[in-house]
Amino acid sequence: MKDMLFEPVRINGMEVKNRIYMPAMHMNMAQNYFVPDAMVDFYAERAKGGTGMIAVGFASVDENSAGPTNIGAHSDDYLPGLKKLSDAIKENGARSVAQINHGGRNIHSFLLGGKPAVAPSPVPSRLTRETPRELTLEEIRRIISRFAEAATRVKRAGFDGVEVLSGTGYLISNFLSPFTNLRTDDYGGSLENRMRFGVEVMTAIRTAVGKDYPVLFRMNGNDFVEGGQGRKELIQYAKALAHAGVDGLCINVGWHEARVPQIVASVPRAAFGYMARGIKEAVSVPVIASHRINDPGIARELLNDGLCDMVAMGRPLIADPELVKKIQSGRENEIIHCIACAQGCFDHLQTGKPVECLCNPRAGHERQFVASTADEPRKIIVIGGGPAGMSAAAAAAERGHKVTLYEKSHRLGGQLHIAAAPPGREEFSHLAHDLATQLGVKGVKVFLNRDVDAVSIQQEKPDLVILATGGMPITPNIPGVDKPHVVQAWDVLNGSALTGKRVAVVGGGAVGVETALFLAEKGTLTGDMVKFLLINEAEPVEDIRRMALIGTKQVHIFEMMAKIGADIGKTTKWTMMQDLNRHDVRTTTGATVVEITDNGLKVRLGDRVSEVEADSVVLAVGTKPNNPLEKELKDKGILSLTCGDAKGVALAFDAVHSGFAAGHSV
Repeated sequence: MKDMLFEPVRINGMEVKNRIYMPAMHMNMAQNYFVPDAMVDFYAERAKGGTGMIAVGFASVDENSAGPTNIGAHSDDYLPGLKKLSDAIKENGARSVAQINHGGRNIHSFLLGGKPAVAPSPVPSRLTRETPRELTLEEIRRIISRFAEAATRVKRAGFDGVEVLSGTGYLISNFLSPFTNLRTDDYGGSLENRMRFGVEVMTAIRTAVGKDYPVLFRMNGNDFVEGGQGRKELIQYAKALAHAGVDGLCINVGWHEARVPQIVASVPRAAFGYMARGIKEAVSVPVIASHRINDPGIARELLNDGLCDMVAMGRPLIADPELVKKIQSGRENEIIHCIACAQGCFDHLQTGKPVECLCNPRAGHERQFVASTADEPRKIIVIGGGPAGMSAAAAAAERGHKVTLYEKSHRLGGQLHIAAAPPGREEFSHLAHDLATQLGVKGVKVFLNRDVDAVSIQQEKPDLVILATGGMPITPNIPGVDKPHVVQAWDVLNGSALTGKRVAVVGGGAVGVETALFLAEKGTLTGDMVKFLLINEAEPVEDIRRMALIGTKQVHIFEMMAKIGADIGKTTKWTMMQDLNRHDVRTTTGATVVEITDNGLKVRLGDRVSEVEADSVVLAVGTKPNNPLEKELKDKGILSLTCGDAKGVALAFDAVHSGFAAGHSV
């Protein structure tokens, strides 16, 4: 039986060799709208890896539609860079698409020289905390023309097609939504009027580029915004676009302002495929499903079950540019999956950095980290099989060195397994598996349950030792910390420590929050149970929801700082704070634990000390480097490098990148 992933698909007159689409993602790489070489290299690598169709962008349509780190398509000045980007994609075997967009009310005024953003109506943006200026009819017509001009420019640059971003809370969706469109003229009020702007953009582009040039729209399947648009209205919009001549629809999810998680690990894989199905059943043009499709098995299922015609795999292709080639050559087990951690992609965007990837240290640095063989193979020993150690070993082996890795526990992965324990974080264990697989592929010799010392290392006569011995939890100097009902968060998460009904978590950083959520889930309904009870109408829906949220433990976090989760990335933090509230986890900030008693703990808030009853006290106060071998090796004259938490405690992103840098440098 043929693999449907590799069945060609036609979009207008363009044939795409397979069903895998890399959708446009803001990379924060462009320099004053110009395309840099790093972006060209990045997309060339994904095209070389076998991807069927790749979109870049979004690209600006006029001077007020984007920021300078977006690709420019609003002037001929940017044509050479656009052409270079398109050529790189096409020359490496993929179809190239450029996505164009106007940011509308989501554009910050500081990106516009202090001018306010524009929108159909002056409804304040929850994203920028600013109020946009209402567009005049003349300005609306001008922007429609600029969309058409930008599409023509994309075509002149050699792209195989153009895609219009028509969702996510940007300008076209501002017109579509009754939440942001309060106009009383021909562009507001009824659904027909609110669709008018988007449909006229489509019509103007079709007139400008001709009937044979592929035009796609990326539109929402649901806005997930209170007072906004749901599936039914958006299906009508999809029909209107198809009637206006659109050639394909890529189904997006939610606005940036939405309070429904869309991209984080807690979102089940392919959770939003139903939206693509609803639109596919209403139109006759190809429909592309997107969001959290990170595995070929999931992708095949969506295609085989008729939910869509193509699958969008964005971050999965950042994590593994050879994903498609690996599928096609029967090496699916070698894929490095995106784990939706957001540490290198969306969290970087929040701080103004270019996109990188926890799972793939080469992402965004393709030219800098070209795979190359060392001049002279060396014997290298890696101590520690966590994310840093595995990354170091794989990178060194790829350079042609003879690498042996020693791990003192029974499995590889280290703290990735602890990170995977809380609800919705299971993807971290998949990264542990993927990195372990890479060791086998690259010929690294692995020994588990081996706690080596400086003497045994010296006997092997290595040329270099890479120390990746990780970190260890801190035990604070609190009276009573050695009592039997006091346990470390790591032990709770790895299943080696149990807790009572009333649990006090000392420390409200990432580990404390994750542990609290892990415990709060105890005794709740699982997804399968919820589905069974709903289908059989066994209990009222609200009762089922409560039983899915409220478990058998009462959890209370105590944090010294003013805020909970200070070290959690912005992309995932808000979802975890939501979950704490839903699970009735209590939080107290500005709290110093002064003593742990037989019945709980004493807590100081300001000048007042009070006693809190607890059956168990869980310590989550931080991690410290664990590096006992460095000095011993130095004393014996053995050359070593240290990476990961053993060098300095940080995020999983830093551990993987630190390990890779160590291994690649040899």
